[in-house]
Amino acid sequence: MKKNLGHNSKKDFLNKPVEHIDITKFDARPIISSMEKMSFVSRETANAAKIYNEMLSEKDCTIFLTLAGSTSAAGCMHIYRDLVKYNMVDAIVATGASIIDMDFFEALGFKHYQGSQFQDDTELRKNYIDRIYDTYIDEEELQHCDKVIGEIADSLEPRPYTSREFISELGKYLKKNAKKKGSLIEMSYDCQVPIFCPAFTDSSAGFGLVMHQEKNPKKHMTIDSIREFRELTEIKIKSKGSGLLMIGGGVPKNFIQDTVICAELLGKDVDMHKYAIQITVADTRDGACSSSTLKEASSWGKVDTSKEQMVFAEATSVIPLIASDAYHNGEWKKRDRKNFSKIFK
Repeated sequence: MKKNLGHNSKKDFLNKPVEHIDITKFDARPIISSMEKMSFVSRETANAAKIYNEMLSEKDCTIFLTLAGSTSAAGCMHIYRDLVKYNMVDAIVATGASIIDMDFFEALGFKHYQGSQFQDDTELRKNYIDRIYDTYIDEEELQHCDKVIGEIADSLEPRPYTSREFISELGKYLKKNAKKKGSLIEMSYDCQVPIFCPAFTDSSAGFGLVMHQEKNPKKHMTIDSIREFRELTEIKIKSKGSGLLMIGGGVPKNFIQDTVICAELLGKDVDMHKYAIQITVADTRDGACSSSTLKEASSWGKVDTSKEQMVFAEATSVIPLIASDAYHNGEWKKRDRKNFSKIFK
């Protein structure tokens, strides 16, 4: 039974912003070192941290970050931004919601708020508040985000764009108009780290682009998801080795793993992803696990099993430790930036 917490106005609900964790402010190395000597998820987490540091130490390894779920809204947004800032990822594959409804949304000056999973959702709806488990979003602000996406699309040449191209245009927009500087989109734009959203329309971007096409029925932009698959595959082809840091699963996980198969079908000689980490709470018993375990993916020729780790944990509880450990280990300081966005210009 849902508990009515007695609030009756939007102001009552939206009064405690989510604060994003800063991995540079604490050193998780002693914790990871201790977890290595434990069992269960602790040892899995420590092994994942070890594998991630190996990725970072291998000079020619391209590191892909995939994002699914709502960890950005829940306080991990600056982790992903800092992985780009400190050269710990080279390309990103994400859900549209992670990039638009969360990152772009906050770059416009809006916030996510701490709430309760026990709140009466009917009361939230009356106040035009959307709930992500125990996190609240102002629906009016989210609709403003939709409109800004539509206005940016209105300003572009009417032609097909990949999600990477369009997100790059969002980066240009934020360089001049961001109310919150240092978003993932803006940082990735500055660092030439491409962001791909293979299910881009399943987000505020989708609403904004529908409004754009409704306004411009004969001359409008659209998203070319086939070409972006080819673009992402091109990054895999140009990489001597590759590693995956995957938060959740879903389309982003499949999309990046499928680049190996796509490259092979194009007649290119590529290796499976050498390293792979997936943090998920999905169950394997129904054949799901947001598509498959990493060992199962090996049977498809996607992931090498010698350096893989499934971490069955809620991501906000372990990715801060893994990322902080990697930041303070400092292997990223020896890496050259890949600048993959430049290959598409």
